Amino acid sequence: MSKYQFEQIVFNSTKKKKPIQEDKYTYLGLEHLDPGSLEVTRYGTDVAPIGEKLIMKEGDVLFGKRRAYQKKVAIAPFDGIFSAHGMVLRPKEEVIDKNFFPLFVSSDYFLDAAIKISVGSLSPTINWRDLKRLEFELPEMDKQRELAKVLWSIDATKKSYQKLLQKTDELVKSQFIEMFGELEQNQKGWGLTTLGQCCELNPKRPRDIDDNTLVSFVAMPSVSANGQIDTTIVKSYGEVKKGYTYFAENDVLFAKITPCMENGKGAIAKGLSSGIGTGSTEFHVLRPLDGVSNPYWLYIITMFESFRKNARKVMTGTGGQLRVPISFLSEYPISLPPIELQNKFAAFVQQSNKSKFELEQVLAELTATYRKIISENLG
Repeated sequence: MSKYQFEQIVFNSTKKKKPIQEDKYTYLGLEHLDPGSLEVTRYGTDVAPIGEKLIMKEGDVLFGKRRAYQKKVAIAPFDGIFSAHGMVLRPKEEVIDKNFFPLFVSSDYFLDAAIKISVGSLSPTINWRDLKRLEFELPEMDKQRELAKVLWSIDATKKSYQKLLQKTDELVKSQFIEMFGELEQNQKGWGLTTLGQCCELNPKRPRDIDDNTLVSFVAMPSVSANGQIDTTIVKSYGEVKKGYTYFAENDVLFAKITPCMENGKGAIAKGLSSGIGTGSTEFHVLRPLDGVSNPYWLYIITMFESFRKNARKVMTGTGGQLRVPISFLSEYPISLPPIELQNKFAAFVQQSNKSKFELEQVLAELTATYRKIISENLG
């Protein structure tokens, strides 16, 4: 193992350009990068981005220096432009193997060290002058090549399981359309109403909850983009009854702030302590109405890409504080199916969730193996 300063390992490309209209097709922002994945699956914007952007080349490693705690690292899939809130990095191949390089930059070993030097409170960022002086230990070149082969093999296997998960989600949405028709349309003849008529939005908290009652506390990181929710953090109601969003068992959580909304964060609140939850104020809450709506029907509506795209169009606020107004949910046009049909659909979703759970268990094991190899060979 040899020790190097970061600037001895990488080239930090700072070349920029002012975007023209054609650049909107090959623009990558931090919102296009997914934590834990080096692959870019979304890109482009409706209009040319404003302000100078970094020039990227296919194969460059892109690192989100703003809010680095989100751990966004990706490989540029084409020549284009990248957010000025990131860095465009290239390997110095006399020190680091080009195939090992993106695995190193995306490792907790590197990212945890980089996060520690972030400056600022609201939108912490990393300065190159500080980052370039950080020191890292690297294995010898032969070992790097060996590690790259093993780690990329694990990554490929993970992608295969992730595709199966994606197909399961697509199957659920296809079943939704088959049973209920397309969103915002009256294809089944039930007529159109609004989402606000199908559920209770942001319900008021009851006044009779005892302060000593143990309730689940759900921060934004506790909700995933694939419907998972961590309810294991428990606090007394008195600690969290003010300044947080209230919800209850079977309510649907919808992340209203960018980029969480665009990334698909949301879930059905299940397994809450005492059947009660409080959490981030950046959630809208959709409560199903007895005999009218099922939580699984409501949740899947919010997970359609078309729903999220329409929500994006009406966000209000500035910069990184854009939010979906409650009026979007209350006025959203929807065809309300019979509750019996919704319940039948819910059973289908629950069965699909069982299959997803098994796939996710395998993915978790692969991820654990990947991280173990990294931790044993770096630092």
